[in-house]
Amino acid sequence: MVLSRSWTLVKHFEGAPKLSDFKLVETQLQKLKNGEVLLEAECFSVDPYMPYSKTMMKEGDIMIGTQVARVLESKDSAFPVGSYVISNAGWTTHSVSQGKELSPLLKNWPDHVPKSLALGTIGMPGLTAYFGLREILFAKKGEILLINGAAGAVGSIVGQIGKIIGCKVVGSAGSDDKVEYLKEIGFDEAFNYKTIGSLAEALKKASPEGYDCYFENVGGYFADVALQQMRKYGRIAVCGAIALYNDEIPRKGEYVHLPLLFKELRMEGFTVSRWLNRYDEGLDKLMQWVVEGKLKYHEHITKGFENMPSAFIGMLRGDNIGKAIITAK
Repeated sequence: MVLSRSWTLVKHFEGAPKLSDFKLVETQLQKLKNGEVLLEAECFSVDPYMPYSKTMMKEGDIMIGTQVARVLESKDSAFPVGSYVISNAGWTTHSVSQGKELSPLLKNWPDHVPKSLALGTIGMPGLTAYFGLREILFAKKGEILLINGAAGAVGSIVGQIGKIIGCKVVGSAGSDDKVEYLKEIGFDEAFNYKTIGSLAEALKKASPEGYDCYFENVGGYFADVALQQMRKYGRIAVCGAIALYNDEIPRKGEYVHLPLLFKELRMEGFTVSRWLNRYDEGLDKLMQWVVEGKLKYHEHITKGFENMPSAFIGMLRGDNIGKAIITAK
């Protein structure tokens, strides 16, 4: 029998998550039945949506999340021993699956491309950037694209795809190191929102003409100010609201109606699962760009399954540049 270690949710988060909200438990897994596979996780993803787990899990459940796992034992011919999959088993080292929620890695995955990218650039964050730009913003060559949270897993990919399309790209991030990284990967303008005197002035300086497209990852005050600087007929893709996830009491802010009305803007929220039937299209394109060197990646790697909670809290605090990944060992 196989021993599995899992991080469970002790208590739904009140404000920002704390280490005491998690508990490490061990479970003996049963022998496989026909149609089942035994998985061993090699790396895990932590993502900004997880604090919103009240709607997704109960106290005592294994923490939600995706992982890249290797098939240790199989009684399902679709998943041979030694193959790799994306699993939604969450924060657990070993799991048994009936295969329904598993996704094989892309065929012919190059040896020089880390498999962990299936959780980032060539995974859900990359797909979010790809379809958000293509199907929500309809970004075109010559347009001006604004991204907040730009050094994160999604934002850094949005900016690079924007450059591939031919946009002028402006990004906001929370440290000088992150700003430097954005310039290294091709952003035309980038600024540290924590050190500027005025957000409105920083946005105006980065693009005096305003913005055609705005990829929104943060919400709150940033969105209130940015909407005022959109150009006529601009488009806003609402991908996340990390500034609001830990709020216990809904905050009051500006109203969006006036800029939406008089600038004739289009603002649309989305989650990437809308294009589930087109994932292969997006993944193939992302892999192509990575192999060609057009799409660069940076992974913030934390070693050791025992460090899952602290890595998660650090990601929410903004410690990471690029995708936050935790390795099993």
